[in-house]
Amino acid sequence: MLNWFVYFLKSSKKGWIYVGSTNQVQRRFKEHCDGLVQSTKFFRPLKLAAYVAVDSEEKARKLEKYFKTGSGKAVLRKRILTDEAPTGA
Repeated sequence: MLNWFVYFLKSSKKGWIYVGSTNQVQRRFKEHCDGLVQSTKFFRPLKLAAYVAVDSEEKARKLEKYFKTGSGKAVLRKRILTDEAPTGA
């Protein structure tokens, strides 16, 4: 059962991207939008750009940590948050 998520928020200010993990995406997104999260408070308004579902908190935390690295951010921007239509395989 998939019950943990890694989520990606995008700020309208300068295209800033935030990566987090949670077991309730809607609740956590609302907390960010309401200014209850210190690290995103000054970057509002925010948009939920994408999220990835995994089956454990451990996997979610590891994936979150990866997407916060330089190579993880590159993959995120190139493969997940791109506006380009996918090409055929």
